[in-house]
Amino acid sequence: MLSSISTRFRWSSLLLAAGMLGIAFQPLPLVVAQDKKAEKLAEPITKGQRVFTCGHSFHVWVPGILTDLAKKADIPNHTQVGLSSIGGSRVIQHWDVAEEKNKAKEALKTGKVDVLTLSPIFLPDDGIEKFTNLALENNKDIRICVQPIWLRWDIYEPTTKRPEKVDHNAITADELRTRHAVYFKTIDEHITGLNKKLGKTVLFEVPAPQAVIALREKIIDGKAPGLKSQEDLFTDALGHGTAPLQVLVAYCNYAVIYRRSPVGLPVPAALKQAKLGDNEEKLNRLLQDLAWEAVTQHPLSGVRIEPEK
Repeated sequence: MLSSISTRFRWSSLLLAAGMLGIAFQPLPLVVAQDKKAEKLAEPITKGQRVFTCGHSFHVWVPGILTDLAKKADIPNHTQVGLSSIGGSRVIQHWDVAEEKNKAKEALKTGKVDVLTLSPIFLPDDGIEKFTNLALENNKDIRICVQPIWLRWDIYEPTTKRPEKVDHNAITADELRTRHAVYFKTIDEHITGLNKKLGKTVLFEVPAPQAVIALREKIIDGKAPGLKSQEDLFTDALGHGTAPLQVLVAYCNYAVIYRRSPVGLPVPAALKQAKLGDNEEKLNRLLQDLAWEAVTQHPLSGVRIEPEK
């Protein structure tokens, strides 16, 4: 009896305090349901995708890591159909390859490609629209996944002169976001415009550079296991990626292509090459978290479903 009275007293006290503070209590299931409604995600893709990749040195290593990730995720029949690799290329350069040598066009004309990945450097780049139109002619359900770059030399080249010396460690995350802002805006507008022109959502964005900036911020804050400086992410001043950066970018591509979180996947072979020792598992989890956060927060990734207005 005493226990029952005591329990009622504690709850009465809590409710009274809540009322004084203006807090409205809701049943836990309702709160959870509201959170899920606010952050509704697309259904994950469980069928292995047939992927063709066109890209440069900031993208062409994605297929190998992606294949490893699909295997680790037990996704059956993931297939890398082909790869068009041209150093420092715009998408239009892959389109302009001679017809008899153009593996990308050849593959798309079969209609047996589910996902085409492209990686533009700067716009304008007519190759994106040309490839999209050809792809749709042969497979109405194809998806075009566009992966922008993280800025080379940490500058927006169309408006900024290339520096004589690059110090990746000297820049802050806020400054990186500022320098990327115009580039991100032009890519977003281009993808949105093409989808509107097509009358359907065909093109999706892989927010890899956003995830790279987030990782650099973690490094600055001393919260990236095994990475001591931003320079640890790059092999040169241009910005070619080391294993951790490559794996982060591959996780972003995986999340967009399969609309599922990479969190919990075993350490990929590519990251093991970094010889991180005891930090390997910790860094792998951080890369997964950052990739999934970037993808779920980007409105053009196809993963987050915007709430109805």
